[in-house]
Amino acid sequence: MNMQYEKPASVRISEADPNGFFVSGLEYSPPVRGMWNIVHMGMLVPEAHQIYCCAQGCLRGVILTAAEMNTMERLSWISLTEEDMFNGTLEESIVEGTCEILEKLTDKPKMVPLFLSCMHLFAGCDFEGVISDLSARYPDITFVDCYMTPTMRTTISPVAQCSRQLYMGLQPLPRNENSVNIIGCDRPTDPQSELVKIIRGAGLTLRDLPLCESYDDYLQMAESKLNILYLPTAHAAADALEERLGIPQIYVPAHFLFDRITENYRRLCEALAIPCPDFTDACAAADRALRETKSVIGDMPLAIDYTAVTRPFELAQLLCEYGFDVRYIIAEAAGEDSESFLWLRENRPEIVLFSPTNVNMLHQDSQPHEPMLAIGQKAAYYFATDRFVNFVVNGGYYGFAGVQQIAELMTDAFRHPKNRRALLRHKGFGCDSCLLA
Repeated sequence: MNMQYEKPASVRISEADPNGFFVSGLEYSPPVRGMWNIVHMGMLVPEAHQIYCCAQGCLRGVILTAAEMNTMERLSWISLTEEDMFNGTLEESIVEGTCEILEKLTDKPKMVPLFLSCMHLFAGCDFEGVISDLSARYPDITFVDCYMTPTMRTTISPVAQCSRQLYMGLQPLPRNENSVNIIGCDRPTDPQSELVKIIRGAGLTLRDLPLCESYDDYLQMAESKLNILYLPTAHAAADALEERLGIPQIYVPAHFLFDRITENYRRLCEALAIPCPDFTDACAAADRALRETKSVIGDMPLAIDYTAVTRPFELAQLLCEYGFDVRYIIAEAAGEDSESFLWLRENRPEIVLFSPTNVNMLHQDSQPHEPMLAIGQKAAYYFATDRFVNFVVNGGYYGFAGVQQIAELMTDAFRHPKNRRALLRHKGFGCDSCLLA
């Protein structure tokens, strides 16, 4: 075990392997809670009631998340005991426990995302049989198999898996040529983004899970003619919808470089069979915002982390091209952001990469650092700075408008330091929380 502590928590980008910067070992999870978890995600389906069947230690975090969201009435649980694992009643306990919960509810839910744990997978639980039995008993409720299985994260991440399963309630509908979906987002895409304006400007109805106000709204997503996704965690959901419902998909990643943004929009308009707008003004506004931000923050060092944006290396490249002093990036690997990673390795070899989970990061924030502006919560925590841009997973920002807004948020972060300790403890940044009151 002591050898784990010798594994480095940082590496210069010039020496980093794009396939994986750090050797896996003993991990540390900082007290930074802004990322959404599967409880937050399950709450996005209107009129659904989540049921978690897992051990009490796991249930603690699940229940606290619902409590912090002021949504305890939309979540129930079944405690898994050691006896359940060996007495031959594993499936029966889930079925009977779920039935007991449903009978006590005043209003029956339209959908039940039923979550099993790692232990059920280890024990070979017949989850398909459980769902079949419950569906027969309650034909008016849609039961969806969901998984609280972080031990399986090397095959599919919990976020990607949960995102996929939440769309399993959609059933085939006649195709509506005037409807499109955005898939896989926890929060609505900024209505000021060119993406939303293109869709609505073409007279199309935009459907998105965070925009659904009723279960019927959710079901109507099945009629859309195209699924649009821009988060890498949405691939599994879009693939499943294409296979089950025949809805084609287009992936337009959340880019920051202007030529890539323009190409995204060209491809989207081609898929929608509509003229592609001119983005000269939008590009100029983003350019102007970046230059104004640089004039305000000057040469203050920047740190960027992967929890803020899905392409931290591309954002870093954009900022470097505008003269910003990007010093640090917190990420595990380049992934689909490898092109910008290679550009930075060639043009900014002095940038230092930090592991977001290495145990040697434990005391990274215990000593004062140089003045720093951070983009992302983990960067703010690890570099102990109150000047930070506080959003997660792109924050709903997209396109030229997104670049402009991020630049403006950087200016605001420089001018108005935040209460780091108070903000970083909030679970699920961007969702309702009693802690924000």
